[in-house]
Amino acid sequence: MSARDKFHDAVVAALIAAGWTITHDPLTIRYDGTKFDIDLGAEKLIGAEKAGRKIAVEVKSFLRSSTITDFHNAMGQCGNYQFAIQKEQLDRMVFMAVPRHAYKEMQQSKFYFDRLKSASIGLIVFNEVNETIIAWIE
Repeated sequence: MSARDKFHDAVVAALIAAGWTITHDPLTIRYDGTKFDIDLGAEKLIGAEKAGRKIAVEVKSFLRSSTITDFHNAMGQCGNYQFAIQKEQLDRMVFMAVPRHAYKEMQQSKFYFDRLKSASIGLIVFNEVNETIIAWIE
């Protein structure tokens, strides 16, 4: 298993505060002999008698000096996870969780959001200091 991201615990706390239940830490997916460990699996009930919504969350720090380099690496990972989840017909949406400083940088170009949308990967923006979700982008 790979090392946890610097903001892993902050994202867990933020998701729980937003009403999500952490179901897997990490969420392990297998596709044709390849094992993927996604940082988190979470579920949120939509209604008293409705099925819950399930997500897979990959936490990213974006601590390098280049946001685009961090984004390339994160998209490669999340893209592979999305592919494996689709092939295994699992009912989960993949989200990339990024801290607010990365989101601020990403807002400078619509490329980031267009690319995430084209790959069917959502974005969770979190405040790593007060451990809250700032935005959900699907």
